[in-house]
Amino acid sequence: MPGGPWPLTADRDADGVLTLGGVRVTDLARDHGTPLWVVDEHDLRERCRRYLAGFPGAEVTYASKAWPTVGVLQLVDEEGLWIDVASGGELHSALVAGVAPERIILHGNNKSEVELDQALEAGVGRIVVDSFVELERLERLAAARDTTAAVWLRITPGIDAHTHEYVRTGHDDAKFGFTLSLGLADDALAAALPLEHVAVVGIHAHIGSQIFGTDPFIANAEVTLDLLARWRDEHGIVLSELNLGGGMGIRYTHEDHPVEVARYGKAVLEAVEERCAAIDYPRPTVFVEPGRAIVGPSTVTLYRVGTIKPLPGLTTWVSVDGGMSDNIRPALYDAEHEVALANRRSDAEPRAVTVVGKHCESGDLVREHAPLPGDLAIDDLLVVAATGAYTEAMASNYNRLPRPAAVLVRDGTVRELIRRETYDDLVRRDVPVR
Repeated sequence: MPGGPWPLTADRDADGVLTLGGVRVTDLARDHGTPLWVVDEHDLRERCRRYLAGFPGAEVTYASKAWPTVGVLQLVDEEGLWIDVASGGELHSALVAGVAPERIILHGNNKSEVELDQALEAGVGRIVVDSFVELERLERLAAARDTTAAVWLRITPGIDAHTHEYVRTGHDDAKFGFTLSLGLADDALAAALPLEHVAVVGIHAHIGSQIFGTDPFIANAEVTLDLLARWRDEHGIVLSELNLGGGMGIRYTHEDHPVEVARYGKAVLEAVEERCAAIDYPRPTVFVEPGRAIVGPSTVTLYRVGTIKPLPGLTTWVSVDGGMSDNIRPALYDAEHEVALANRRSDAEPRAVTVVGKHCESGDLVREHAPLPGDLAIDDLLVVAATGAYTEAMASNYNRLPRPAAVLVRDGTVRELIRRETYDDLVRRDVPVR
């Protein structure tokens, strides 16, 4: 089991039980219940360090929308990454985590006045402006506070990364940013330059997510640097910061083959150097924003098998005690995750089964055609790989299931990250009418 899509410390003990961070998953299930998100702390920290090493001279930012839990933010902050937030709630979480405000970047395509004012009050380092309306709002709010907001203009560069349509953001017809091909990026700069309380210090361009090649990232660097050079020539300004976003894919199954961070960083930084030399532009400070690539592979989800329903000649359905309320990705993106038997070793011939959740939805899939041992039994534990990104962050209480707990494992120790919800939690916000 070690390697592939599994966390760096994943192993099997002498009894065939999966261990993470030196802790047996059977002990985790006994002490913390299931479903359970299990975070390999060594893995998470190591991925932060690989990004810092892979992008020398650049600033690495954790895209916290992947998993904005306070404890995760603290670990990433300790490793020296900036924190990117996309809402007032994520900003509040970062501040509670103790992140220095000047190392926080506020994103979002529809930031409210309350969120913008919250960011100004906290003193966040950068605000990514996404619309003309936002420019006006920000100027007015910053003037009221007698401050100046340092901003990046979000550019839609017209690059299609050929990934799932729900996670493409760089093509022309996107909800994010100022579309370059329509002249809106130029209009945005023209609108921002006269403002007294908004200072444009750079641009931001993110082209999508779960991308497995470097060519789209290189193209993004070239397009945005050409834009900066043209603005220099037309407006006499030299913007010194370039955020190239994130989006490098990770391994969810053994069939996925993402680019190593070192190769990704080398390709992007060399492209920046070469383009800057070609257009005689001073090298800007480059920012990159991994989210999924930091936290996704570090985490697994632990489930317990509840029922097994073989339909002769058709499908064998294996139901677990969670599902789409703790991992919406298979239903939302047709995503696939590796699934393995975790509580024991089996020499039985594998058979293809469909692992499903317990919700009243036919689309409540964990993995179709999962090759699991033929002797799989009720009460066995299944582990699902690479579930750190966009699982807890998009978790719900569908069918009024309490959301799972999360634990952090390292060197044989276990720390709680999120407590398990209770039934009382489910009705805490309800207001009875009688």
